[in-house]
Amino acid sequence: MTSSAAPVRVPQGERTRAMRARLMEATVELLVERGFSGTSTTLVSERAGVSRGAQLHHFPTKNDLVVAAVEHITEARGSELATAARALPKGRNRTRAVLKMLGDHFTSPVFTAALELWVAARTDEALLRAVAPLELRVGRETHRLTVELLGADESREGVRELIQATLDLVRGLGLANTITNDARRRGRILDQWAITLDRALQEAVA
Repeated sequence: MTSSAAPVRVPQGERTRAMRARLMEATVELLVERGFSGTSTTLVSERAGVSRGAQLHHFPTKNDLVVAAVEHITEARGSELATAARALPKGRNRTRAVLKMLGDHFTSPVFTAALELWVAARTDEALLRAVAPLELRVGRETHRLTVELLGADESREGVRELIQATLDLVRGLGLANTITNDARRRGRILDQWAITLDRALQEAVA
């Protein structure tokens, strides 16, 4: 005599969270592949394997979906940086490793998706209201993490500006990479900036 175990029933809350996660991942993928204008709620639901009815219940409009994706991307960017930071070496080559970490972050799919939202938010007030405060939060956290990883003392004259210049440089290189693969040139620039940054930080302390 055989007996079959009753199927395990997944709680509704967990099913909803899993569905929302699939929708967020699909939205980010489509933003990278097709841009903001080419991303639609229909394509997102198809990519996520979620029925249109279920998707519209949680996100009735494209902006509702994209605003949720903004928050998702913000969390993903923070997690991505934190994970990379834990793997950094100590010692002589640390500055170059920090710059590589930042360079990888600003050329990642998550950054590309965020960039699509920046561009769209320029002419969409509702989207701008969602993007601006979250982007400010990401900027502050990235600055704080960079200061910590480089062991920089921002009480010293010019150090805060050096850190901000570093982030502006790496972000700009990330923007250039969206047009064409710029890895070799980016590597040479970051090699030189690591030398310049180390020297400038040491002089600031001295």
